[in-house]
Amino acid sequence: MANSNKREKTIIKTSFISILANLILVGLKAFIGFMANSIAIISDAINNLSDALSSIITIIGTKLANKAPDKKHPYGYGRIEYVTSLVVSAIVLYAGFTALIESIKKIINPETPDYTTTTLIILIIGIIVKFALGLYVKKVGQKVRSDSLVASGVDAFNDAVLSISVLASTIIYMLFHISLEAYVGVLVSLYIIKAGIELIKKSVSSVLGTRIESKLAKSIKKEILKEAKVQGAFDLILNDYGPGKYLGSVHIEVPDTLSVADIDKISRRITKNVMEKYGVVLHTIGVYSINTKDKSVIEVKKKIHDIVFSHKGVLEMHGFYLDETDKVLSLDIIIDFNINNREELYKHIYDDIKTEYPNYNLNITLDIDAND
Repeated sequence: MANSNKREKTIIKTSFISILANLILVGLKAFIGFMANSIAIISDAINNLSDALSSIITIIGTKLANKAPDKKHPYGYGRIEYVTSLVVSAIVLYAGFTALIESIKKIINPETPDYTTTTLIILIIGIIVKFALGLYVKKVGQKVRSDSLVASGVDAFNDAVLSISVLASTIIYMLFHISLEAYVGVLVSLYIIKAGIELIKKSVSSVLGTRIESKLAKSIKKEILKEAKVQGAFDLILNDYGPGKYLGSVHIEVPDTLSVADIDKISRRITKNVMEKYGVVLHTIGVYSINTKDKSVIEVKKKIHDIVFSHKGVLEMHGFYLDETDKVLSLDIIIDFNINNREELYKHIYDDIKTEYPNYNLNITLDIDAND
């Protein structure tokens, strides 16, 4: 809870700094934009205003996301941050289209800009501020795992690059009296629209649920395999309830000689260690039993392995267990998502194993590769 509060304070503090910097830039750029009759500078000011609004929404989202769990939402409100990221993305997109419309109007009905040395100075100050702000906000966002802050930081870098193009068009006009500012306004607008679309795609992916970070998944599995009796860790599923808030489950492979009490002790140690080291709550640890009492099973497992991997597109086989008493043969297989018809491939594998072992009931699960 303490870390959550610290994270919230860091995000809010960073967002306030971003709001203040952007509002100052909005005022300066809007003033020189109207004075110089420059749609490119006014578009730049609109973009800065959208950044300030985005930071305000980030603060609201962070406050709501940190609300304590309740009866209706027992896993908390962390996912609200993903919704606010989507809202921020929509604002960026709207700002881009607004600026584009105004720029096109200026191309159709051009007006002569009136730049001064003050215009240049303010634009240069804006570029420096945006580069510094982008570096700071993105770094903090990565540190506290805030998609909204990272997006704001990247957006600030983009703004600085775009402001350079506005500065270039200003210098060209002052030196050669060639007005490119309406066309630069279009360029700025399209760049903002592109950034908005990319942010929306990322936000929607977070809301839908994405693959676990490979590094985190491998680290958790490595931690689990530190248990001497655990011979494999599979099917790790982490449900994302907001940045850094994971609840999940995993299957472990253990010898069939262990008692329920033994497995209980192992499961509790795994849950404790993973929580302390990674902040992930493993609320369910399932068990795959490994045959150790009948050595002939090893030969059966090898044959099954060869059958499974004779099919192109199979990534993994695990959870193998042969129950000779009830004549049940169990295993899980993972098929590459790039295979067009995974179910059809699964059926071929099932039929091949059934042909080889007709006297066994097959329990073959088509698993998913969620994190590797």
